[in-house]
Amino acid sequence: MRRYGKYIKPYLFSFICGPILMIVEVLGEIFLPKMMALIINNGVATKDIGYITRMGMMMVGLAVLMALGGIGGAYFGAKASIGFAADLRKDAFAHVQKFSFANIDKFSTGSLVTRLTNDVTQVQSLINMMLRMMLRAPGMLIGAVIMAFTINPSLAMIILMIIPILVLVVFVVLRIGFPRFKNLQSKIDGLNSSIRESLTNVRVIKSFVRGDFEQEKFERSNGDLKDASLRAFKVVITTMPLMSLAMNATTIAVVWNGGKQIIAGSMEVGDLTAFITYVTQILFSLMMTSMVILQSSRAVASARRINEILDEKPDVEDETASLPDKKVESGSIEFKNVSFRYYKHSDEPVLDGINLKINSGETVGIIGSTGSGKSSLVALIPRLYDTDAGDVFVDGVNVKDYSLKNLRDGVAMVLQKNVLFSGSIAENLLWGDENSTEEEMKHAAELAQANGFVTSFADGYETDLGQGGVNVSGGQKQRLCIARALLKKPKILILDDSTSAVDTATERVIRANLKEVMGDATKIIIAQRISSIIEADKIVVLDDGKIVGLGNHEELMKDCEAYREIYYSQADKEVGA
Repeated sequence: MRRYGKYIKPYLFSFICGPILMIVEVLGEIFLPKMMALIINNGVATKDIGYITRMGMMMVGLAVLMALGGIGGAYFGAKASIGFAADLRKDAFAHVQKFSFANIDKFSTGSLVTRLTNDVTQVQSLINMMLRMMLRAPGMLIGAVIMAFTINPSLAMIILMIIPILVLVVFVVLRIGFPRFKNLQSKIDGLNSSIRESLTNVRVIKSFVRGDFEQEKFERSNGDLKDASLRAFKVVITTMPLMSLAMNATTIAVVWNGGKQIIAGSMEVGDLTAFITYVTQILFSLMMTSMVILQSSRAVASARRINEILDEKPDVEDETASLPDKKVESGSIEFKNVSFRYYKHSDEPVLDGINLKINSGETVGIIGSTGSGKSSLVALIPRLYDTDAGDVFVDGVNVKDYSLKNLRDGVAMVLQKNVLFSGSIAENLLWGDENSTEEEMKHAAELAQANGFVTSFADGYETDLGQGGVNVSGGQKQRLCIARALLKKPKILILDDSTSAVDTATERVIRANLKEVMGDATKIIIAQRISSIIEADKIVVLDDGKIVGLGNHEELMKDCEAYREIYYSQADKEVGA
């Protein structure tokens, strides 16, 4: 609760006013039956129209006050719960943004989406329900019991007999419902993950004609959710009839005994009418309490899942950075005895004993077989991951001593998987530098050989890309991502196989432009084609997480067998082609 206190504080007025206004409605519900009894006993029985009119007007006034209290209570309850949920969701999302890749790997994307949306909504619903019910339900229960005893203590004893049974039912429901609702939320995770993956990769699914397979996978996830939902809501389905049965049985017992007392002359008709209303209110308040408890069992499960996000400590932090104001200036890089594993319990490291020095302004190519650790190596430079052993230095300073912002401001990466966002081409390019002018943006696009196809679109740089850039080709997407990185004007530029979908002639022009315009920046190029890195100042050959070759093209052709094998295999393919 201490964690959630800060989300209550901004809306404390609403948290207080909501329940208080609901009490106004409760007071009306308690006094209205008594007033009706007085009308029947003193007005109807004696045919006193004046008395009936006066009491009727008082009841109308009380009903108006009840309506105002109910509306006010509902408004403040909604305001408090919605504000609470919005702030909680904002903090949870901000915390996720601090996660390293290793932290994100612990949660599926679908699970994170569910936790930030559905789980927060469950907590919001509980708060709204509690603000409306936490004083209303017990207030109605206590008030109705008191009024019932003032009317007829002997009949009121019937109510006291049924209450313990209903409390026991509520307790059993809570014990059964909690694990079922927790399982329900995990099944929602699975369905969200399935939907997201299918919609994101719909083009691949269609091209491989795997729609039936994906449909079957979706049906399994949907079926799991349906079964989990039925198991969870069986609790609700069972609870309501039991409560209704208890209510009806109690009402019958009251009518039976009260009717006998009326016949005997020891009770008036109006009092029995009011008493039956109070019985209904007592049992209704218990039903409201059971609904709150049922909702709380699901909301508590959701809150624990949200807490798992908030409690997740980011693997990569800059709180202990010894040089938080230091910025990347020259772009020199050094790896000293670096080892790295994606999973800490894994026996086999992805990188093992890496020692490498890159001077500022150099162009360095990295090549190796799939899974040799190329992308993992460069991911350590901006601290997308942290090393398991050894250190990475930029400008002679350990990357852990920089603030993450300053370190990453000095590094631009074009990732292996090119990512564009919904919005215009201009909006995507301005990710590199939101303060860039239109001329700077276009110049970066020209350097990346993107300006030509962009200007061919009817809307030019205002062309909407759609989700993930679905309406541009793979090569166009790569060039836009390169332009975005160039607009950042980094000291270190990392291109992770970022020209694989670009023809060799265009790639050659891009490399020439990079050399001319970014001569002072350190450039690291990961490539599958030797032609992409053949002119690099030095080439790093990786195999199974180790450096097996280092030098320029001529040196590696002489001294590195792994490099020669790659070179000749590619040369044979070109000849064969």
